[in-house]
Amino acid sequence: QVQLVESGGASVQPGGSLRLSCVVSGSKLEDYNIGWFRQAPGTEREGIGCTSNGGVPSWASNSIFMKDRFTVSRDNSRNTVYLQMINLTPDDPGVYYCAISRLYCGRLHRMYDTWGQGTQVIVSE
Repeated sequence: QVQLVESGGASVQPGGSLRLSCVVSGSKLEDYNIGWFRQAPGTEREGIGCTSNGGVPSWASNSIFMKDRFTVSRDNSRNTVYLQMINLTPDDPGVYYCAISRLYCGRLHRMYDTWGQGTQVIVSE
């Protein structure tokens, strides 16, 4: 069975950067599309982006604001997917999740099969 573990969440100042990691075990990473999502308190879970099983990043979110600052990538040799975030703002905190799908690489969270437990991001002075 496939398992995912996110890490890298932290408390950062506005304008700071973070690189989140998602380690996949139990299967080959190259068999899956991997999506990144976030959920802030009182909000719906929001798609950020997706990296295809061919290793080409594909954004799930239609937010230009987020696409300009967030980048999804993968390292199949390490079974790890990354979310690079720059210029963080007070609108970016929340719990960030990775998820996998064999066939889907979009923004709808219900289309993903297996989820990690999330890693928390805090943006404060």
